Formats: sequence, C-alpha cells, structure tokens
Amino acid sequence: MGSLSSSILPMIHFSEESILPGSISWLSTSKDVVHALEDYGCFIATYTKFSPETHQEIFDVSKELFDLPTDVKMLNTSTTPSHGYVGQVPLIPLYEGLGIENSTTREGVERFTNLLWPSGNKRFCKISLEYSKIVAELDQIVMIMVSQEYGVEKSYKSLLGSTSYLLKFIKYRGPNENETNLGIVPHTDKSFTSILHQKQVKGLEIQNKECEWVVVDPSPSTFVVMAGDACMAWSNGRIKPVSHRVIMKGSKERYSLGLFSFIKDLKIQVPEELVDAQNPLQFTPFDHYKFIHFIYTEEGKRSKCPIKAYCGV
Repeated sequence: MGSLSSSILPMIHFSEESILPGSISWLSTSKDVVHALEDYGCFIATYTKFSPETHQEIFDVSKELFDLPTDVKMLNTSTTPSHGYVGQVPLIPLYEGLGIENSTTREGVERFTNLLWPSGNKRFCKISLEYSKIVAELDQIVMIMVSQEYGVEKSYKSLLGSTSYLLKFIKYRGPNENETNLGIVPHTDKSFTSILHQKQVKGLEIQNKECEWVVVDPSPSTFVVMAGDACMAWSNGRIKPVSHRVIMKGSKERYSLGLFSFIKDLKIQVPEELVDAQNPLQFTPFDHYKFIHFIYTEEGKRSKCPIKAYCGV
C-alpha cells in the first residue's frame, strides 16, 4: 500500500478578492485550482465565508445526531446505495454515516430532520441547511474556475443546473482490542466532487502519485476539496480522482462531514472542447445515478476503475 508520508498537499485560500470573478486574484486562483486537481486530484481550501461558529455548530448537531438510537438512525434510507444510513458493516465496523439528500434545499433537510425527530428539531435543520449552502457555494466557485480555465463554462453551467448535493455526517469510533483500525477502505469518491471537513481527530489519509499515504491534519478552518470519478469522465481524464482512506489511531471518536455533488436528470458528457487529436475521447455520456448503482453490481465490485468499466471508450 505504500509508506506513510507527511508531505504537504496544495493549500488554496478563497478570500473575498479571489472569489470575485474576473479579478487578477480570481484568475491566479483558478490556475492554482486546476494545477492542484490535475496533479493531486485534491487540495486543502480555506473559505472566507466559513466561520469558526459554523464549524462549532455543525459538529454540535452532528454529535446530537449520532447520539440517537440506532433504530432511529436506520430510518434514514435511500434508493441510492450508501446515500442513507450506513453502519454496523463487518468490513468497516468503526464507521457510521447518515446522508441528507438535496441538502441545499429546505425540503431535503426538513424531510431528513422530521424523519429522525418527528417532533421537529429547528436548530439541526437551520445549521445543516446553512452549512450545506456555504460549502456548496465553495464547490461551485471551484468548478466555475475549472470550467473557465478549460474554456467549457457553458458545459459546466448545464451541469450546475442539474447538481444535487448529499451532506453526509460521519462518525468513526475508536477500535476495540484485537479490532481493525481501518475506518474506511481505500477508495475514490463516485461523486462529481467531494468536500470533506474534519473535526479535530486525525485519520484521513490521501494517496499521492508516489503511492505514499499523506496524513491530512484536521483544522477548523480548512476543507479538503476532492475530484470524484464523475469529474474524471467529464474532464476527459485531465482530472483524476484521489484515493483516500481513514485509519484510526487511538481511542477517540472521530467526526467528519462530506458534501458530495451528483448530477441528476442529465447525462454527463465530455465537452467537445476537451477532445482533439492529442486527447481522444475517453468516456461516453453516462447517467450519474445509474453509475452509482453499477458500482454495487458484481462487475462494478470487481472493476479496478468502475467509471472506465461503465462508460470508458
């Protein structure tokens, strides 16, 4: 699996100046974003609109959520694999996750909240919706920068209109004696993009090009922005998703959050501007949600690169 490294991932600051479209700072930040995604598949981001108060509040309600009885948490079901409650899985016994689908909409968050708290939980609802909207805004800034750098802004704008967000609350417990310390197996995300946010316990590791595992230190003010499999297909292989895992060290519980983007009701296809003699077409148009279902088939599970198996040329 490669050795452990503490080499530093690119860090990009999204300040008020750099998120002003067309500004000199925007243009230089856009170049940094594309280089980071092409070279690493991810980067660390700070975002001017994200406050320490929001960090504290979202993890407060996260603990409240995981403190609910297991049978209540299991009410969080979904027709899309792994988008609802996942827990008590023998392969990853330390992992527990709950997902809010359509988390940037009031309806999506209220549906989830009222399911788990039938008498309501206004605080949870308000904080989850606010958090999702702030992080989704960062996601869209990143992707608009990428699309402008590639000259495919029109293509991304059509995807943006069909983007749906999943907010995932994640908890890992510390391993018992004689139990694996693997929190989650090495994987790439099946989303278009993912933005991860950690509390204070280490555990997230990212695999670099030298096949070394890089530990990503948690910080209240930073996010890990990652490309998913769908982004690789859309970019015609220019951007590759990053493999990552969680290894638990010590007995402390670990809380984290992930905001994942998915494309609904529109096929993802490579923009024609990204195809030429030097860069022949690598992926055919595909349905993002059908791809997620494919991953759980025998062929999908066996495949070394499911997105290539599913829609590769």
